[in-house]
Amino acid sequence: MAFSNSKIVFIFFILISIFTPQTSSQGDYSSCESQTHNTCNNKSKALTLKIIAILSILITSMIGVCLPLVTRSISALSPDRNVFVIVKAFAAGIILGTGFMHVLPDSFEMLLSNCLKENPWHKFPFTGFVAMLSAIVTLAIDSMATSLYSKKHNNARVINPEQVQNGVHNIINGTGDQELGMVNNNVHFHSHHHGSLSKDGTKLLRYRVIAMVLELGIIVHSIVIGISLGSSNNTCTIKGLVAALCFHQMFEGMGLGGCILQAEYKMLKKAAMAFFFSVTTPFGIALGIALSNTYQENSPRALITVGLLNASSAGLLIYMALVDLLAADFMGDKLQGSIKLQIKAFIAVLLGAGGMSLMAKWA
Repeated sequence: MAFSNSKIVFIFFILISIFTPQTSSQGDYSSCESQTHNTCNNKSKALTLKIIAILSILITSMIGVCLPLVTRSISALSPDRNVFVIVKAFAAGIILGTGFMHVLPDSFEMLLSNCLKENPWHKFPFTGFVAMLSAIVTLAIDSMATSLYSKKHNNARVINPEQVQNGVHNIINGTGDQELGMVNNNVHFHSHHHGSLSKDGTKLLRYRVIAMVLELGIIVHSIVIGISLGSSNNTCTIKGLVAALCFHQMFEGMGLGGCILQAEYKMLKKAAMAFFFSVTTPFGIALGIALSNTYQENSPRALITVGLLNASSAGLLIYMALVDLLAADFMGDKLQGSIKLQIKAFIAVLLGAGGMSLMAKWA
């Protein structure tokens, strides 16, 4: 529930930042804001392309995030198989490539723009600083959320003495593997607890935290991308972006879908997370269209707001990809037990990151 509130806060912050009136010092940056005189600028054609973008990105996002969720019906792609590990490594490479090759460079470009004042924006590396802070904050959230989930899980396993006095025959704890019985009014405790169950329970908690935090970072990043596309009237730019973003969202959705699958949420929670991921970029595009008359992508306020959001999103995505996805899997028992599987997973990571690096040419 806490993570759902965090999503709302992030989206609200983006909306407030955009609706905040532009700075009054337009005289110094009139040349930056007048870059709309371009032969590729065509508002009516751009609107048609944006509507196509909303539909195509929505469909490809749904395909990407839902594809891993249906793999349970395919035995070869179940989470305990080697193929799933390789696919997850590929998806983690995509998320890593997104952070390093798409989001971080965009932030550098915006915060080092000539449309911003020399002091302080050109005197201090704000992008690296904010990305570093974002990674540290993500670590703190990751750690504290895991602790809170663990405490909640352990509290659910505490036996209620009143139930024992009432002669309850079976009390199932969080793992469903302990029994409490009554024999001649004497209580006896019988446990089938296996060490692997406790370990599996901890893994499940980690998977759930990872899925929540990763979705939070992707949602912020997706809305920023959508607003940038929706507010632009440059048909030359939009055409390339639509195709690139379709692939981008589909593969990024596969990475998130794999994490949601491992988190073993109930169907309603899975559907909600898939829905939020699928609609965020189309929502951002629609918001950008609504604000296209007032939103100036080269204005100081827009450059600073979007640049800082991109930096924070980059720090989060890079941390999640390296620490919670790649390091967790490569240092886990499955990959450590097979050099051949490690090599295949490394190749998958390189393919994922390499594919996103190539896409950086267009998006």
